[in-house]
Amino acid sequence: MRDEGVSRRELFRRGGNVGSLVALSALLRGESAAGTAVAADTTRSTGLRVGKDIYQSIGVRPMVNARGTYTIISGSVMLPEVRDAIAEAAKHYVHLDELAEAVGARLAALTEAEWGMVSSGCSAGLTHATAACVAGGNPDLHVRIPDVSRFPKDEVIVPTHSRNVYDAAVRAVGVRIIEVETPAELEAALGPRTAMIYVLAGPAADESPLHTKAIAALAQPRGVPILVDAAAEILTVPNVHLENGATLVAYSGGKCLRGPQTGGLVLGRKDLVRAAWVHSAPHHGFARGLKVGKEEAIGMLMAVEMWVTRDHDAEWKRWTSWLEHIASRMSDIDGVTTTIVQPEGLSNRTPSVKVLWERERLGMSGEAASRALLDGEPRIALHVARGDDNPSLTGVMVTPYMMADGEEQVVADRVHDLLSNPKREAVTPVATPVADLSGSWDVQIEFAASRSNHVLHLTQRGKEINGAHQGDFVSRDLSGTIDGDTIELRSRYTERHGDSLNFTFSGSVTENEMGGTLDMGEYLDAKWTATRRVNERRG
Repeated sequence: MRDEGVSRRELFRRGGNVGSLVALSALLRGESAAGTAVAADTTRSTGLRVGKDIYQSIGVRPMVNARGTYTIISGSVMLPEVRDAIAEAAKHYVHLDELAEAVGARLAALTEAEWGMVSSGCSAGLTHATAACVAGGNPDLHVRIPDVSRFPKDEVIVPTHSRNVYDAAVRAVGVRIIEVETPAELEAALGPRTAMIYVLAGPAADESPLHTKAIAALAQPRGVPILVDAAAEILTVPNVHLENGATLVAYSGGKCLRGPQTGGLVLGRKDLVRAAWVHSAPHHGFARGLKVGKEEAIGMLMAVEMWVTRDHDAEWKRWTSWLEHIASRMSDIDGVTTTIVQPEGLSNRTPSVKVLWERERLGMSGEAASRALLDGEPRIALHVARGDDNPSLTGVMVTPYMMADGEEQVVADRVHDLLSNPKREAVTPVATPVADLSGSWDVQIEFAASRSNHVLHLTQRGKEINGAHQGDFVSRDLSGTIDGDTIELRSRYTERHGDSLNFTFSGSVTENEMGGTLDMGEYLDAKWTATRRVNERRG
């Protein structure tokens, strides 16, 4: 999910609750809170069965999504009308260029934009839109992407507030990113090689002097297009971003629109949207892998058809009633409070309910509660929550955005049962460290299909360890602990564009060797071993 009350982007940007994402990732990889394997259903058949137990038939546990439209937990559930449209579309052959023209015209009529295009997700839409601004549908240029070194236009300007992990979709075209922070810097950066300006929609952009209207005032007289990334926002008709001066705007299809998870939209100026289609599959070249099929195209169109006719007020009332039921269910638990939180902005517009308690009183943290709910049955994914003004408060937050009728009762009952009889977190005595690990260590990491050599520079004081982790390109601060012969070391580095690289080295140690499992969050696990440098050996 790119966004909920606090978006995944915001979690990366502000260094927020990354731990809960890592914990969720670990559980989804088949690990419990203690790191042990979650047992698969040994009674399943030897093959896939179509039916309500389709995932269980291959040993995968589905969940109640009380968290939001995160891609890692498969976004949203398609509307019944979307599923029906896809099923019918799959029965026939069409010419995809003809389909793109028809869908583009219909999207224009529905959204009041000049033209529309279906892409294979919002990220692909950003890539196609960037290619349209760089190459304009010219096949001589198209077949050379991502080598744009001899193109007339090969620069994309990005305000500092819009640098984020998803701008990789823009950089994939091969463009040079010019980062600006002020209107004066933007004006100076605009030049003959400027192909486009990229803006990430959201509060950071809205509150900046470089908001879309201000950017348009400088860009439009120079004929420079503006692409707005509104992946998880609700679709506004007429479109708020186009009205503010944007040229193109991209949306995810598998979030609030409840279309295919692999679908996205690009809306805006007709010539550029049509050029974006030229730079999309089924046409050959760099974007062939970003293919959108007839099924996704029709499914996305149906999702937009439904969006403009859905009773959004009724949806909101239903969500609110679910949250009120959950809050009411918690009212008899001493020490537990609930607050319904209303959203701000356009991204993932949904209310949520915070369920908070004093950690010391219940003996359980919000993180532990979240893990227990995801590890239990039925499986429930939700947020970890904090007290806004009271750091001693911990808890969970339920988002009804992607819940189904009846699941509010399931969530309420499971959370109530957990908090009524909390399993107090055990406190394990810390053992004396078996060694002083101070010094430099050569580390070999075995990734999924490669190896790399890193270096750890450690300083140990009692059980606390600090230092530096030298990776393939950069060094980042490191901290951790040693408990007897067990070690855990954590480092974190955030790239300028927002990619967050979190490394947690866990394992066992001796005087001169250590090793175990490396948890890399969304990039899954690896194995690691380390040896103390020869001139620092203490054995």
